[in-house]
Amino acid sequence: MKIICIGRNYAKHAKEMNAAVPTTPLFFMKPDVALLRPGTPFFYPNFSKDIHFECELVVKINRVGKNIAAKFAHKYYDEIGLGIDFTARDLQQKCKENGHPWEIAKSFEGSAPISKEFIDKKAIDLNTLSFHLEKNGETVQQGTTEDMIFSIDRIIAYVSQFMTLKKGDLIYTGTPAGVGPIAIGDELTGFIGEREMLSVRIK
Repeated sequence: MKIICIGRNYAKHAKEMNAAVPTTPLFFMKPDVALLRPGTPFFYPNFSKDIHFECELVVKINRVGKNIAAKFAHKYYDEIGLGIDFTARDLQQKCKENGHPWEIAKSFEGSAPISKEFIDKKAIDLNTLSFHLEKNGETVQQGTTEDMIFSIDRIIAYVSQFMTLKKGDLIYTGTPAGVGPIAIGDELTGFIGEREMLSVRIK
């Protein structure tokens, strides 16, 4: 099982990170140990002092595919979930300054919380799907698929040029603006529409 994460897929988030808006999808990988199962707390690691939340819609691949045409990409997923891409921002900044890869800041254990349930895509409008994240009961991020730079189908088509997608692979489709730090004692709650999808306690 692969965890594939799309970077800078919302223009306002790229702007808040002082980064250029991409012309093709940017992606990186997280290992399977990064997945934080539902109901499991996130334990703040001692290697960072500035971990940020990034809430994202997540696509679950349902069959094997390589070099998938965008017009057929819809056949390769049936469900949409919600996840968080935890990022050690202080480590990421050091990587940027030194021209190093970002895995140390993105791919650590527990850095990819995932919702317990996924929603059948037939029950939602993928063109106008909204989601949001609350921290301690206050909304901190809001997003909609209307604001994605690259659609889910285009992401699948692009990534599948470089690697075979397999059943069970997860694609984190990018985060909207509003990312911010977490602290011990925080509780993060994510929603698709008004439906609660995940809750993570920071310990």
